Amino acid sequence: MAEGQNHPIGIYLWVWGALFVVSALSYWVDWYGFQGAVRWTLILIFMFIKAGAIVWVFMHMKWERLSLFSAIMIPTVFIAVFIFIMALEADYTEVVRLNFFSDWQNFFTVEHHGEH
Repeated sequence: MAEGQNHPIGIYLWVWGALFVVSALSYWVDWYGFQGAVRWTLILIFMFIKAGAIVWVFMHMKWERLSLFSAIMIPTVFIAVFIFIMALEADYTEVVRLNFFSDWQNFFTVEHHGEH
């Protein structure tokens, strides 16, 4: 018979309750009407909290060895950092293109200077 780990049910119930509260806060952000960077920052923070709690407790990462935890989490952190860097570069590229091509927006239009 395979040996298994027994975890107290209370921790699962606490995390489930915390997930419910964080989800309610996420919906509250939309209901309250936050806009722009504040809205997306709050939604992303709540999303990362929920994902972390799910991985930590429900996927049993809390009880794994450090080597397995590191093998899963270190690449995930690097991917998140690379996504952040790509988002910054995308914003920079958009600003540069808008500034460079703003003078070109009417380049191909034909102007009529008088009637013949």
